[in-house]
Amino acid sequence: MLKLWKKYRGDVQFFVVFLICFGLFRSVAFASYHIPSESMVPTLEVGDRIIVSKWPYGYSKHSVWFPFFSKLPDTNIRLLGNLPERGDVAVFKHTQDDIVMIKRVIGLPGDEISVIDGVLHVNGGAVERNPVRAYAYREHKGSVVRVRQYAEILPEGMRHTIIERSDTWRGDSAGPYFVPEGHVFMMGDNRDNSADSRFMSGLGFVPVEHLIGRAEMIFASTHGCTKEEGLECAPRRFVSPIH
Repeated sequence: MLKLWKKYRGDVQFFVVFLICFGLFRSVAFASYHIPSESMVPTLEVGDRIIVSKWPYGYSKHSVWFPFFSKLPDTNIRLLGNLPERGDVAVFKHTQDDIVMIKRVIGLPGDEISVIDGVLHVNGGAVERNPVRAYAYREHKGSVVRVRQYAEILPEGMRHTIIERSDTWRGDSAGPYFVPEGHVFMMGDNRDNSADSRFMSGLGFVPVEHLIGRAEMIFASTHGCTKEEGLECAPRRFVSPIH
């Protein structure tokens, strides 16, 4: 046994150091996730592989990662915690299970959020929403959906793209919601196909300690679609920033 230890000691030490460094890197720096649903179309497509930075929001049991440990002790402690900015695309743990989700931060603690006839309202004011174009595309599950694309401009000036099937869909008239301290209000850019904070029996308000990190870029994409007459076909994207 001693001979074996002397023979492989260097390899074992290298492996241990590698695991420690890798764990620290994933815990405090970056992580990679794939997009499983269409709730963030057109910003993100099913199959996109994204890079997430962990330090902007601090560290909690939901954001750290250690090899061989599936769960850390049950605690709400968040180290070096910072609130996200409105408009950030954030990755977080679901409020009712262990599913990792991604949505856009719309409401911060103390905000009043409502949706009236499809138009987002923040603190009593309608958010600017400018029509861009109408088009149809085939969903990941196979159905053809007709939508209208808008440029939405949040109160701080952050501009991003959303799509709507109509302004009378489920969730297009909701609220008002008053975001409690220590929570954020999340919404998907695919407004009529997103199970987000508008639905209090589902996701509801997201505690800040559930935040994992900020989505920074699409590293690679396995999303693909067959070009069909009259239907939009989103191109694959590689190493492109997320807005």
